[in-house]
Amino acid sequence: MSKDERHPPHRLSVAPMMDWTDRHCRVLHRTLTSRALLYTEMLTTGAVLHGDRERLLAYDPVEHPVALQLGGSEPADLAAAARIGEAEGYDEINLNVGCPSDRVQSGRFGACLMREPELVAECMAAIGAAVKVPVTVKCRIGVDDQDPEESLFRLVDLCAAAGVRHFVVHARKAWLKGLSPKENRDVPPLDYPLVWRLKAERPELTIVINGGIGSLDEAVRHLEHVDGVMLGRAAYHTPDLLGQVDARIFGEAVSVTPFEAVGRYMPYVARELAKGTHLAAMTRHMLGLFHGVPGARAWRRILTVESVKAGSGLEVIDRALAEISRLQEQRLARGLEAGEAA
Repeated sequence: MSKDERHPPHRLSVAPMMDWTDRHCRVLHRTLTSRALLYTEMLTTGAVLHGDRERLLAYDPVEHPVALQLGGSEPADLAAAARIGEAEGYDEINLNVGCPSDRVQSGRFGACLMREPELVAECMAAIGAAVKVPVTVKCRIGVDDQDPEESLFRLVDLCAAAGVRHFVVHARKAWLKGLSPKENRDVPPLDYPLVWRLKAERPELTIVINGGIGSLDEAVRHLEHVDGVMLGRAAYHTPDLLGQVDARIFGEAVSVTPFEAVGRYMPYVARELAKGTHLAAMTRHMLGLFHGVPGARAWRRILTVESVKAGSGLEVIDRALAEISRLQEQRLARGLEAGEAA
């Protein structure tokens, strides 16, 4: 049995988040963990089939394993988009059945498809027939007045009958009327035990839990009940926790510090700057890297203010690193002095 079979990448994954998990963000996350599964932002079938594919589907080879998340509800279009994604080298094709935004609802994809489980199963059958890579579903436990025990299990059972074996479940309902997308991430109560029960009653399926999981300690507790954990905002706002993932979740011997992650990210930043990418497009994902560390405020300030200036380059990151190192050294020196005085 290979190492990946013992510790599959779905054991810990980073959620697709619109306007956040772009290719620059994913490369930063990969500097911190070599094992976690990364996801693209959701791309609609229309964008994939008719948009700028070179830009939309671009990723760096270092991102593997990386999954392409699609949004849509037309089986033929989803199959065509999945084939394109597979040809581009993505390791998994995922269908979004969980996003609650108004734009998604008007396009008849995302969480509103929880009301049409038969259509979702038809879509998954089409995708599965079109590609050889794994095909997966990311869903909510229900929407609006649905009974989650009925809506979740029915969607999963119909998709399983269509050949799907891997489900990511955000353990909240989505309220399509009356709550904003932001409120839908916080207001509906979490029902982790329902997702645990889904795994217990469908042991042959791979069940990954998502929603409100803020630390690796919480992730480890969930792994007693399900196959995998997907981190969302915690991974984005405090990405340094990803530096512990390979050790805590996958049993590797090495952890990655924020300083090491920056060192690994710099060559990528240099290459992208040479291509004309603005520095701020990359540094915006680094702001939380030193969260809770002395000097974190200075780190954020320098990156935020200096990266947007015309012609800014690697020297901005160097300056921010130097400042956070200086402040940490000062704190250490003060601690030593206090110890000597005592």
